[in-house]
Amino acid sequence: MRYAEDHKAQTHQRIIEEAARRFRRDGVGATGLQPLMKALGLTHGGFYAHFKSKDELVETALRSSAEQLNASTAEVFAGADPLPSFIARYLSTAHRANPADGCPLPTMSAELGQRGAASPVTDQVVNERLSMIESCLGGEDAAEQSVLMLSAMVGALLLSRSVSDPALSERLLATTRRLLIEQAKNQP
Repeated sequence: MRYAEDHKAQTHQRIIEEAARRFRRDGVGATGLQPLMKALGLTHGGFYAHFKSKDELVETALRSSAEQLNASTAEVFAGADPLPSFIARYLSTAHRANPADGCPLPTMSAELGQRGAASPVTDQVVNERLSMIESCLGGEDAAEQSVLMLSAMVGALLLSRSVSDPALSERLLATTRRLLIEQAKNQP
């Protein structure tokens, strides 16, 4: 059977997209290469025709997640009242319930940090979010406020996903969302 010329490139992209979803949803350690490839209808051995190692896939998938995040975040920041809109979207029940399609920071940062495998892509994602938040804030402490806001958002989302009590999960999101939106609206 003869494949189209771009078959390998398409397969490569499918692997990246599925890995990005699984890494955000399940974490890097819980995502095995064999189940990943099987889900795509591919063989485990075929993985090595595309990537040298799982670490290379992690970096590539994290970059892909960052690009997706950049696109959705740019859309929010191009609209009216961008910072409160960003906070509301980030700390929503939909974002909590769909980690595979959301921000990679809550799942991957904790895991990569624990493994001592910090990534420059994570630095990039964090710095880009900080810049976007800071650009909406006025005053001399905008840089510090952006760090506080991003840390609170990522932390609240991570905690809301980790508790078993649905009411507590929603309380973590709602309280952090309300306080950060108030803070954003009270900036000069």
